[in-house]
Amino acid sequence: STCLRCLAAAFDDTRLTGHKGRAAPSLKEDPMSLLLQILSRLMTMAVTLFGVAVIVFFVIRVVPGNPIAMMLPPGASVEDIARLEALYGFDKSIPEQFYIWLSGVLQGDFGTSITARQPVLDLVLSRLPATLELSVMALLIAIIMGGFMALAGTRMRGTKTEAIVDVTNGVALSVPDFLWGLVLVLLFGVLWPVFHISGRVSPALDLPFVTHFYLIESLLRLRFDIMADLLSHMFMPALALAIPLAAVIAQLLKQSLKETLHLDYVTLARTQGYSENQVILREALPNAVLPTLTLIGVQFTFLIGGTVIIERLFSYEGLGNMAIDAVINRDLPLIQGIVIMFALIFTVVNRLVDLTYALLNPRLRNG
Repeated sequence: STCLRCLAAAFDDTRLTGHKGRAAPSLKEDPMSLLLQILSRLMTMAVTLFGVAVIVFFVIRVVPGNPIAMMLPPGASVEDIARLEALYGFDKSIPEQFYIWLSGVLQGDFGTSITARQPVLDLVLSRLPATLELSVMALLIAIIMGGFMALAGTRMRGTKTEAIVDVTNGVALSVPDFLWGLVLVLLFGVLWPVFHISGRVSPALDLPFVTHFYLIESLLRLRFDIMADLLSHMFMPALALAIPLAAVIAQLLKQSLKETLHLDYVTLARTQGYSENQVILREALPNAVLPTLTLIGVQFTFLIGGTVIIERLFSYEGLGNMAIDAVINRDLPLIQGIVIMFALIFTVVNRLVDLTYALLNPRLRNG
């Protein structure tokens, strides 16, 4: 509980104060200052993405193995290998390769996949919606589960119910998401087969979709049969991702609620005749939820990264599953494109978290 208290305080302090005790900028500053802040954050994102690009490009090229040789049969001649190396630019020096690749990326060209022989950007964008839908569903499940456990533990504080909630959180945190995935496969895929254990959608279904956001489009088209099939495939991997995050949310939110319940305005609400449920939901929760919202945003980026193993476990056709195939086949252009896409998602989510916190925190909004 001490660690959680420190974590919650750290989230508050980092948003409310800058370095050396200076007050954090207010949203009511002059337009020029606000513009400079936006430009500064955009520059930080650009530098971050450039650093990721440099690291991933050079690291994967020092790993042993020739991706061109893996494409050709064992009896391929030296001339055949040299011809393909020239086609994909591997005959040039690594700095030259990086310059050519980065120039293409700035123009929207991430290169061509060695194994699929298709543009990398098209391949990444075709799998990205599946990963985003899985991650958002896992986040929603985690928020519901974590919020319920936190409210139950707070409402029943000092009783056996709170102890049960704490033990449940401890178990959920101690088991990694891929082990939860194996447990779910055994329970709901083998012993009690009620959900699909592999794939994203049943092959027998006709998919009249324009985009790759199948779940969203099936809802908009009122194709509830396809939507139900998608949810049946998505439920177990989403739940496996959600369980550890739900435990983190429950612990931090419960600790924040218990601290908020001792504040003066909450005591005043009790004296005005509010019931305990009204005190928790109407008075304590709006303020206690702020550190948790920040944590959810930060953890969402890690949740997206965790889809790599989960998608492989459930043969889910997402970006993470494609990343593993690209590493196995040493498809360097595809690896680079996937990593850059993940890095872009992480930076954008972090910026949105900062903005959301500033909008929801009245001390920043009205400062």
